Parts: sequence; structure tokens; C-alpha cells
Amino acid sequence: MGKKILFVCHGNICRSAMAEFVLRDMARRRGAEIYVESAGTSAEELGNPVYPPVRRLLSEHGIDCRGKTARRMERGDYARFDHLIGMDETNMRGMLRICGGDPEGKMSLLMDWCGERREVDDPWYTRDFNGCWEDVNRGCRAILDALGAR
Repeated sequence: MGKKILFVCHGNICRSAMAEFVLRDMARRRGAEIYVESAGTSAEELGNPVYPPVRRLLSEHGIDCRGKTARRMERGDYARFDHLIGMDETNMRGMLRICGGDPEGKMSLLMDWCGERREVDDPWYTRDFNGCWEDVNRGCRAILDALGAR
């Protein structure tokens, strides 16, 4: 098994779930062995499915996310994953709190992989699902490129 990646956002129904399925799809198309999951820093959406506008967007691109339900990040995720990738600074603070720090330097923001220190805006609030889609796709391509998954 290749690298193990955990995407993290607040509720795990929009950004991190989108990134999980986009990266899985890209990795499959490239023949790359990467294990991907997603989680949230809060328990607010625990057990809920992917948010309908995100589900529709994934479906429009031939990506099926059926069966995915929100889960909360756990301290043990730090040991289980090679990279823990947050969507914004608030997520990063939550990730650090949950894991008790980042001694191995495994945590980053998604757009760091593109060489940009910025956040992926939460479409739950902005309603800009296409902008989120573009950021997630750029970030996922950058991750695969950085990991040598051509």
C-alpha cells in the first residue's frame, strides 16, 4: 500500500469528503496506490452523508460517494496516516489539539501542496461549490505529483 492520506475539515460533509473522493478517483486513473480517508474536527455532522450539493458535483464528474458518512478525527489517526491535510487554519488548530501536536511534521493545508499558503473556503458558508471543486482538484493533482504518482 502506498501513502495514507487523511483530509480534514470542520464537519466532514463538504471539503474533506470532496477531497477524499477526488483524490481516490485521480489515483485510480493514474494507477497510483494511495489510501485516502476524510474526517472532521467537530462532531456536529457525525454520521451524516456528504452534503447534497457536493454529492451532485461529484456525481456530475462520474464520482460516486455513496455510503460515506461524516466521522470525527481521532488522536490515533496521527499514527495511521502519513499526511493529515486540513482545509483551513481553524481545521489545523483542531487537528493539532486532537493529536496533541505534530511532532513528525505530517500536517499541512491542502493549498500548501500547490505552493500557496491559503485556505480552501468552506462552501457551506460561501455557497461557492465550484470554487471549492477547483481548489480541491488543484490540490489533489499537486499531492499526486509530489508523491510521484504519475
